[in-house]
Amino acid sequence: MTDREDIDMLAAEYVLGTLDPDMRRTVDERRSHEDDLNAAIADWEKRLSPLNAHYRDEMPSRDLFPAIRARIEGARAQADNIVEIDLLKRKLARWRIGTFATGALAASLMVAVLVSDFATPVQDRQFVAVFHRDDTQPAFVMSIDLDTRAVIIRPVSATLPEGKAYQLWIASDQLGPAPKSLGLLENASVPTTRSLGEFDPALLRNATFGISLEPEGGSPTGRPTGPAIHGRLIPVEH
Repeated sequence: MTDREDIDMLAAEYVLGTLDPDMRRTVDERRSHEDDLNAAIADWEKRLSPLNAHYRDEMPSRDLFPAIRARIEGARAQADNIVEIDLLKRKLARWRIGTFATGALAASLMVAVLVSDFATPVQDRQFVAVFHRDDTQPAFVMSIDLDTRAVIIRPVSATLPEGKAYQLWIASDQLGPAPKSLGLLENASVPTTRSLGEFDPALLRNATFGISLEPEGGSPTGRPTGPAIHGRLIPVEH
């Protein structure tokens, strides 16, 4: 396997969230001075993040993993790119020992990658933002159409402590020094929709978005008071 293939596999593991905490920290340090690794991570984020904007919740069947393994074995005999399939098979072994929810998400990502790049065509004005906590799967994925300014925030691995609420924020130099609240998320199990029609598309494209954990009813100060995770928009390429 070439160095380039090693970098690409490591970047895929990083984006999928299957690295252990020590290895993820090592990759975080390396990407600050290794342009090839950082570019590979950005490429995998663009390829995989939009999948979360199109999946629907479904209870996996008991034979899910045997079926996935059979699909991989069948693909090995036909695919030209054996390296990518070996990567997915190795990820399957790790996913099986994860939690049920994390395993279901990873399996859906893997099946989608095997079947096609994207099942639904997307437009040039569609963007996504991925909200990560350190060393974990993405907590939320946000998709936005800059033409309509319609936003959907989908929970991925987020859980909501009792008596708390998640609140969405936007920060931009054009809006002043303090983040502006975009309202509370519905909860940690269903998507939240928003219309940001009052904002200019160029402002949204360059803004930083945040999701903070607040008391029930939202921040009492008008600014984030609890732990927050952040994301910036990246284009959905096809």
